[in-house]
Amino acid sequence: MVGLEFGVGGRLLVVPVEWPDMRVRIAGTASEEEAAAIASALAQHRPGSDPIEVYIGDADDPAVVHDPEETVARESGVGAGDTAGAGPAGAAADGPTDRERRLRGEIADIYAGGPEKYRERLAERGKLFVRDRLELWFGETDPVPGETGPGDVDGSVDPPAGLLFEDGRFANFDGWHPGSPDANSDGDGDGDASDRLPADGLLTGAAEFADRTVHFMANDFTVKAGSMAEHGVEKFLRMQQRALKTGRPVLYLMDSSGGRIDQQRGFFANREGIGKYYYNHSMLSGRVPQICVLYGPCIAGAAYTPVFADFTVMVEGMSAMAIASPRMVEMVTGEEIDLDDLGGPQIHTRHSGSADLVARDEQHARDLVAQLTTYLPDNSDEKPPRTEGSAPEKSPEGIDSVVPESPNEGYDIHRVIERVADAGSVFELQPEFGAEIVTAFARIDGRPVGIVANQPAKRAGAIFPDSAAKAAEFVWKCDAFNVPLLYLCDTPGFMAGSQVEKEGILEEGKKMIYATSAATVPKQCVVVRKAYGAGIYAMSGPAYDPESTIALPSGEIAIMGPEAAINAVYANKLDEIDDPEERAEREAELREEYREDIDAHRMASEVVIDEIVPPSDLRRELAARFEFYESVEKDRPDKKHGTVI
Repeated sequence: MVGLEFGVGGRLLVVPVEWPDMRVRIAGTASEEEAAAIASALAQHRPGSDPIEVYIGDADDPAVVHDPEETVARESGVGAGDTAGAGPAGAAADGPTDRERRLRGEIADIYAGGPEKYRERLAERGKLFVRDRLELWFGETDPVPGETGPGDVDGSVDPPAGLLFEDGRFANFDGWHPGSPDANSDGDGDGDASDRLPADGLLTGAAEFADRTVHFMANDFTVKAGSMAEHGVEKFLRMQQRALKTGRPVLYLMDSSGGRIDQQRGFFANREGIGKYYYNHSMLSGRVPQICVLYGPCIAGAAYTPVFADFTVMVEGMSAMAIASPRMVEMVTGEEIDLDDLGGPQIHTRHSGSADLVARDEQHARDLVAQLTTYLPDNSDEKPPRTEGSAPEKSPEGIDSVVPESPNEGYDIHRVIERVADAGSVFELQPEFGAEIVTAFARIDGRPVGIVANQPAKRAGAIFPDSAAKAAEFVWKCDAFNVPLLYLCDTPGFMAGSQVEKEGILEEGKKMIYATSAATVPKQCVVVRKAYGAGIYAMSGPAYDPESTIALPSGEIAIMGPEAAINAVYANKLDEIDDPEERAEREAELREEYREDIDAHRMASEVVIDEIVPPSDLRRELAARFEFYESVEKDRPDKKHGTVI
């Protein structure tokens, strides 16, 4: 008795075969077409044998009876009178041939993925098998980990409804498939289930997603833990290079342990090796949106794809990325740390800023990306898609009551945003990183905009190094993909102190100012309340080529706030007043005189700003201004590139 391997019903099936009694029973979830493909494939191992009978499940009668002798006769032209005109392998003119059935059997085997035991482990961790994942993204059903049944896409040769095509399914086929002389060293063709390498562990192709067509790649974690080697690398590179030609977005569905160390000569430092990934990422950057979702630990080289992507989503309880594994970290530094503390979702969404969002599960990750793409064009030559406008969640008439009269009192800037943006349209990125600034996509009367807003509820809205870096990257991405920018300014300026100097406040502040300066999309600046110091520069104030600088009646623009200014200018004179009450009274008078000199009315009178807008009219005013300046074109100096990165 021998055993042959086939992918049927989403499982790796080892079929016991009695020679010469060719009776085979396969899983009850298999189709007659798959039974025919298996019979045809078995015939290759025993040409000219007795008829092969394939039974499905517990059926008493065979679903397929295949006569190898008749096939041999047909293919050699002997006794062809009964099958004249039937084509290769004696198929009817309107039906598939045995050759096609054999091919479909091979495809079904490829679709089965790596060894069954690894698929079971995925289910135990609540993760989808990669073919199920493609169904989740591009199909019509929501698969559940470990619950593959009849008609499920992962074990069938039928792809998800929205998958347009796949490239490289047969990559490295000769290196593992039963019957291939290259499958193992002794050439007996039996292969080893643990060495299965379907598609070389990496899937690429094109699909329809969220009403647009995209390129995609997805690691198969059942194949050597999603590791990458020569043929998979080649597929990845081709996908990226084709995206440059088509100008379509790219989805990276990452679940990879990195490169296969034992095969590194074939892909690591080569001109067309894994290092070319990041060159291509750089070429694609700003040309088409690159969106990455992490489904597992991405270590070393595999961790660079998510950080090169424009937007990265991690999945709670699954994702991690780090330059080295915990074991390697301990070997090099002596530090003992687990993977989640080293590079889990909380590390990269709160501290490093390398990820934008954390999804609850795989379905939530897909939904987040689907929503994200609604604000983005396919490429840098196109405008972001507009929708029908809708009223804001809260009435704009409440804006003035949200903003406190005192410039030092905190409040949540989200309460302003929800009164300006269309209801349900606010999509915040990196909410827990650099929280002193809010960065979010939204719509105003159906038009996508990128919002950069100081957050007085967090450290008074002062700009720290992390929040400056976050804002700079967001502005840069909005400008790359033609998303207009709305700045809501309410900040005391950049934070001061020895700690932020060590953290690079000047460097990160420079990048924020540079991004704002270089942006050529329409920009609107709203002085909500205080705009002190260089904060008004970073928030696209009058000197930074906004289409408009408008203020609410609560707005103030100054080098510094009244308290600091009075202390700096009049400290000595105030110290000369011995009576505390008199000194306090004089100090209050000076503050009011200073405030009158910096308030919105003085700024409008001096034409520093364009207009003071009643808060209840702010949404209407912004909608009109974005509409009017939609086609504005801005020139920047002719040069190779700037030097601020």
